[in-house]
Amino acid sequence: MAANAEGAAAQRPFKIPESVLVVIHTPALDVLLIERADGMEHWQSVTGSKDRPDEPWALTAAREVGEETGIDVNAPGCVLTDWCLENVYEIWPQWRHRYAPGVVFNRERVFGLCVPEHTPVVLSPREHVASAWLPWCDAADRCFSASNAEACLLLPRFV
Repeated sequence: MAANAEGAAAQRPFKIPESVLVVIHTPALDVLLIERADGMEHWQSVTGSKDRPDEPWALTAAREVGEETGIDVNAPGCVLTDWCLENVYEIWPQWRHRYAPGVVFNRERVFGLCVPEHTPVVLSPREHVASAWLPWCDAADRCFSASNAEACLLLPRFV
Protein backbone atom coordinates (compact mmCIF):
# COMPACT_ATOMS: atom_id res chain seq x y z
CA MET A 1 0.00 0.00 0.00
CA ALA A 2 2.87 2.42 0.72
CA ALA A 3 4.17 1.90 -2.80
CA ASN A 4 0.79 3.00 -4.20
CA ALA A 5 0.85 6.15 -2.07
CA GLU A 6 4.38 6.96 -3.24
CA GLY A 7 3.36 6.39 -6.86
CA ALA A 8 0.35 8.66 -6.50
CA ALA A 9 2.54 11.39 -4.99
CA ALA A 10 5.03 11.04 -7.83
CA GLN A 11 2.24 11.51 -10.40
CA ARG A 12 0.71 14.55 -8.70
CA PRO A 13 1.30 17.70 -10.78
CA PHE A 14 3.57 20.36 -9.39
CA LYS A 15 1.95 23.32 -7.66
CA ILE A 16 1.81 26.53 -9.65
CA PRO A 17 3.87 29.23 -7.88
CA GLU A 18 1.00 31.71 -8.04
CA SER A 19 -1.39 31.87 -5.12
CA VAL A 20 -3.99 33.99 -3.40
CA LEU A 21 -4.27 35.34 0.12
CA VAL A 22 -7.86 36.17 1.10
CA VAL A 23 -8.47 38.26 4.22
CA ILE A 24 -12.01 37.32 5.27
CA HIS A 25 -13.56 40.00 7.48
CA THR A 26 -16.82 41.39 8.80
CA PRO A 27 -18.01 44.99 8.36
CA ALA A 28 -16.73 45.58 11.93
CA LEU A 29 -13.23 44.50 10.73
CA ASP A 30 -13.11 41.23 12.64
CA VAL A 31 -10.85 38.90 10.67
CA LEU A 32 -11.22 35.15 10.28
CA LEU A 33 -8.02 33.20 10.93
CA ILE A 34 -7.69 29.46 10.52
CA GLU A 35 -5.10 27.19 12.12
CA ARG A 36 -3.17 24.87 9.83
CA ALA A 37 -3.51 21.12 10.42
CA ASP A 38 0.19 20.40 9.93
CA GLY A 39 0.86 20.63 13.67
CA MET A 40 2.94 23.79 13.45
CA GLU A 41 0.33 25.98 15.21
CA HIS A 42 0.29 28.41 12.29
CA TRP A 43 -2.66 30.76 12.04
CA GLN A 44 -3.45 32.34 8.69
CA SER A 45 -6.04 33.69 6.32
CA VAL A 46 -7.24 31.59 3.39
CA THR A 47 -4.45 30.85 0.94
CA GLY A 48 -4.08 28.61 -2.07
CA SER A 49 -2.50 28.13 -5.46
CA LYS A 50 -3.99 28.41 -8.89
CA ASP A 51 -5.15 25.10 -10.39
CA ARG A 52 -3.90 26.14 -13.83
CA PRO A 53 -1.75 29.05 -15.02
CA ASP A 54 -4.62 30.81 -16.82
CA GLU A 55 -7.07 30.52 -13.90
CA PRO A 56 -8.30 34.04 -13.05
CA TRP A 57 -7.18 35.30 -9.66
CA ALA A 58 -10.77 35.87 -8.47
CA LEU A 59 -11.73 32.31 -9.38
CA THR A 60 -8.77 30.98 -7.40
CA ALA A 61 -9.79 33.14 -4.44
CA ALA A 62 -13.43 32.00 -4.57
CA ARG A 63 -12.46 28.33 -4.91
CA GLU A 64 -9.99 28.43 -2.02
CA VAL A 65 -12.42 30.27 0.28
CA GLY A 66 -15.07 27.62 -0.44
CA GLU A 67 -12.67 24.70 0.01
CA GLU A 68 -11.11 25.96 3.24
CA THR A 69 -14.06 27.63 5.01
CA GLY A 70 -17.25 26.55 3.27
CA ILE A 71 -18.08 30.22 2.61
CA ASP A 72 -19.63 31.01 -0.77
CA VAL A 73 -18.20 34.34 -1.97
CA ASN A 74 -21.39 34.88 -4.01
CA ALA A 75 -23.74 34.46 -1.03
CA PRO A 76 -25.91 37.45 -0.07
CA GLY A 77 -23.91 40.04 1.84
CA CYS A 78 -20.51 38.75 0.68
CA VAL A 79 -18.22 41.02 -1.32
CA LEU A 80 -14.92 39.75 -2.77
CA THR A 81 -12.46 42.55 -3.59
CA ASP A 82 -9.16 42.29 -5.44
CA TRP A 83 -6.81 44.61 -3.56
CA CYS A 84 -4.50 44.67 -6.62
CA LEU A 85 -1.54 43.93 -4.35
CA GLU A 86 0.99 41.19 -4.93
CA ASN A 87 3.69 39.75 -2.71
CA VAL A 88 6.64 37.72 -3.96
CA TYR A 89 8.24 35.53 -1.34
CA GLU A 90 10.67 32.65 -1.10
CA ILE A 91 8.98 29.28 -0.73
CA TRP A 92 10.03 27.59 2.50
CA PRO A 93 12.52 24.78 1.80
CA GLN A 94 10.30 22.13 3.41
CA TRP A 95 7.54 22.92 0.87
CA ARG A 96 9.65 23.24 -2.31
CA HIS A 97 9.16 19.57 -3.23
CA ARG A 98 5.58 20.51 -4.19
CA TYR A 99 6.88 22.75 -6.99
CA ALA A 100 8.82 22.04 -10.18
CA PRO A 101 12.59 21.72 -9.76
CA GLY A 102 14.24 25.12 -9.48
CA VAL A 103 11.09 26.98 -8.39
CA VAL A 104 12.02 29.03 -5.34
CA PHE A 105 9.61 32.00 -5.37
CA ASN A 106 5.82 32.33 -5.23
CA ARG A 107 3.68 35.26 -6.35
CA GLU A 108 0.70 35.91 -4.06
CA ARG A 109 -2.31 38.10 -4.99
CA VAL A 110 -4.20 39.68 -2.06
CA PHE A 111 -8.00 39.81 -1.80
CA GLY A 112 -10.47 40.88 0.84
CA LEU A 113 -13.80 39.17 1.44
CA CYS A 114 -16.36 41.04 3.50
CA VAL A 115 -18.94 38.67 5.00
CA PRO A 116 -21.95 39.28 7.24
CA GLU A 117 -21.49 38.99 11.01
CA HIS A 118 -21.92 35.41 12.27
CA THR A 119 -21.12 33.81 8.90
CA PRO A 120 -20.71 30.10 9.64
CA VAL A 121 -17.31 28.54 8.96
CA VAL A 122 -16.90 24.88 7.99
CA LEU A 123 -13.22 23.95 7.92
CA SER A 124 -11.59 21.38 5.69
CA PRO A 125 -10.16 19.07 8.42
CA ARG A 126 -7.42 17.92 6.07
CA GLU A 127 -6.09 21.50 6.00
CA HIS A 128 -7.23 23.30 9.16
CA VAL A 129 -8.16 22.39 12.73
CA ALA A 130 -9.52 25.61 14.28
CA SER A 131 -10.87 29.03 13.41
CA ALA A 132 -11.13 32.34 15.24
CA TRP A 133 -12.63 35.76 14.54
CA LEU A 134 -10.31 38.47 15.84
CA PRO A 135 -10.14 42.27 15.62
CA TRP A 136 -7.89 43.14 12.67
CA CYS A 137 -4.91 44.25 14.81
CA ASP A 138 -5.07 41.09 16.94
CA ALA A 139 -5.36 38.98 13.79
CA ALA A 140 -2.19 40.57 12.42
CA ASP A 141 -0.37 39.68 15.64
CA ARG A 142 -1.45 36.03 15.40
CA CYS A 143 -0.53 35.44 11.72
CA PHE A 144 2.61 33.38 11.22
CA SER A 145 3.23 34.87 7.77
CA ALA A 146 4.60 38.40 7.48
CA SER A 147 2.64 39.05 4.27
CA ASN A 148 -0.57 37.86 5.95
CA ALA A 149 0.05 40.08 8.98
CA GLU A 150 0.66 43.05 6.67
CA ALA A 151 -2.57 42.33 4.78
CA CYS A 152 -4.53 42.36 8.06
CA LEU A 153 -2.97 45.70 8.96
CA LEU A 154 -3.93 47.10 5.54
CA LEU A 155 -7.58 46.04 5.92
CA PRO A 156 -8.94 49.43 7.14
CA ARG A 157 -7.62 51.06 3.93
CA PHE A 158 -9.65 48.71 1.73
CA VAL A 159 -13.09 49.01 3.34
